[in-house]
Amino acid sequence: MEGVSVRKIKKICVFCGANSGKDVAFVNAAFHLGEVLGKRKIALVYGGGKLGLMGCVSTAVAQHERQVLGIIPSAFTINNLVGETRGKEIKVATMQERLVMMMELSDAFIALPGGFGTLEELFQMISWAQLNIHNKPIGVLNINGFFNGLLSFVDHAVKQEFITPRARKILISATTADELVDKLQAFRFEPDPALSKLKWSPSSSQKEKLDLTLRL
Repeated sequence: MEGVSVRKIKKICVFCGANSGKDVAFVNAAFHLGEVLGKRKIALVYGGGKLGLMGCVSTAVAQHERQVLGIIPSAFTINNLVGETRGKEIKVATMQERLVMMMELSDAFIALPGGFGTLEELFQMISWAQLNIHNKPIGVLNINGFFNGLLSFVDHAVKQEFITPRARKILISATTADELVDKLQAFRFEPDPALSKLKWSPSSSQKEKLDLTLRL
C-alpha cells in the first residue's frame, strides 16, 4: 500500500453467526480470519461463547496467543447457552449495551456470514458511522458470494437516492481476510458535512465500564 496512509488497528470486532452455516467454506474462512488477526497481532472483540463461526474465529485468535474479549448479555450465560467464552468475558445487561461497548473498544469491524443478529450489528455500525458517532472502518468478508445480494441491495438504495454515494463508501468488502484487513487499514473516513456537526459522547456509566478494558 505504498503512498497510502495506514491507520493503526489493534482490536477488530467480528460479527458473525452462532451457527456454522451450510458451506464448510464459512468455517474455514472464520478460522483463517482468526489466523490473520493473530499473525498481525490484532486482538479480537466478539459476542462471546464458542458456537458456530464465533467459536471458530475466537479459537484461531487464541491459538495465536492474541487477546480475545467476549462481550455477552447475561441472559445468554444462563444454563451455559452459548458455551465458554475464549479469553476475557464481560457480561452486560442488554443487547444495545453490548453493541455500544463493542463500538467503543474496537478499532474496526468485520462481518462474516450470519443471520439477523449479524446483519443488525453490521448496519447499526454503518448507521452510527453515517451519524458521526464513530469514524471506524467497517467491512464484510464476502465468502463465496455470501454478501453479493446485500451489496447489490445497498447499491440499489444508492441508485434510488436513499443512501448517498459518500455514505456508501462506509461499507467495505473483500473476498479474503488479508485483503479486507488491508482495506480497513487504508480506510479514510469522509463524514457528511451536515452530520459531522453532531456531537456524541458515551454515558458516564459506560465510561466506567470502558476503564476496565483499556488494557486489551
